Amino acid sequence: MSTQYTAVVTGGSAGIGLEIVRQMLDAGYEVISMARREPELSHPKLKTVKVDLLDADATIQASNDIAKDHGVTHVIHNAGVIWPNLLPDVTQDELHGLTQIHLGAAIALVQACLPHMESIKFGRIVMMSSRGALGLPTRTAYSATKAGMVGMTRTWALELAAKGITANVVAPGPIQTDMFYDVVEAGSEREANIAKGIPVQRLGRADDVARAVMFFSDPANSFITGQTLYVCGGASVSSITI
Repeated sequence: MSTQYTAVVTGGSAGIGLEIVRQMLDAGYEVISMARREPELSHPKLKTVKVDLLDADATIQASNDIAKDHGVTHVIHNAGVIWPNLLPDVTQDELHGLTQIHLGAAIALVQACLPHMESIKFGRIVMMSSRGALGLPTRTAYSATKAGMVGMTRTWALELAAKGITANVVAPGPIQTDMFYDVVEAGSEREANIAKGIPVQRLGRADDVARAVMFFSDPANSFITGQTLYVCGGASVSSITI
């Protein structure tokens, strides 16, 4: 790229986030991974900020520090957790925690980076929602906050469009990551049945999702904002049980 872009990727240490980091580095971006641990990847254009995004105060401080030291042009909010529970067992702590990591952390990071984006009249915001935002058993708090990301991002798209800043959502279906296998046993009959229930007949991979993020991140894609792209093998237009 002739112009240097700097991207912050939350949850960049593993799974989908790590693949996003890898693809952005390959494309020439400066990348800052914002996660609880360092990614198993080294690169001269990669920096790591270790922070627990469930901690609101620490997230605000880390976001402000990043914005002070870097001219961030891309915010990729990928970090998230599931914490599955049927409705009778959902706790307020779970709801508040998922609200913080999925919504609060995104607000803090974008607020910190927004002044620079506005000053250069350019920015890309990509939020990682989920096919689960459409509804899924055991996902009361998760689906609520992931659906909230869609509404929030559409609002940002309207507020920021005239400033050269786009805001879009990627919503993955079942993806082969550690987080997925925390809920579904690898190699189990349940995993096989989930794959069979997806129209394309397979689970997704981290690179499937990262390519969608790269599409929305592309500086050339300035006429696309406020959109949600489901990377789900067709699961968003069918039924699925996990």
